[in-house]
Amino acid sequence: MTSLTIQKSLENDTYTITVSGRLDTSNSVQFDNESRPCTKDAKKMILDFEHLEYISSSGLRVILRLHKIMSEKGGELVVRKPTRMVTEVLDVTGFGEVLNIEK
Repeated sequence: MTSLTIQKSLENDTYTITVSGRLDTSNSVQFDNESRPCTKDAKKMILDFEHLEYISSSGLRVILRLHKIMSEKGGELVVRKPTRMVTEVLDVTGFGEVLNIEK
């Protein structure tokens, strides 16, 4: 199992989820299980990827699901400070065109 650290904080109606390490097949279910319940209370969700070293297609699926949930309820999903590697993956897969990314 690869290393993934998830920290969550709620301020007003904004959930910030800070993700560090590698988000891949071995831990994407953990990320989904910890992040999806946060969509219930949040009008805005920030995924802080400043320390995320790698993301696989299974991690991207979770992000797309979170984006869909937040959009359907009139909320917002922001990907904040993705690393160069994660930015490249987002760009190559077209996610950079769909997601709100703050560099």
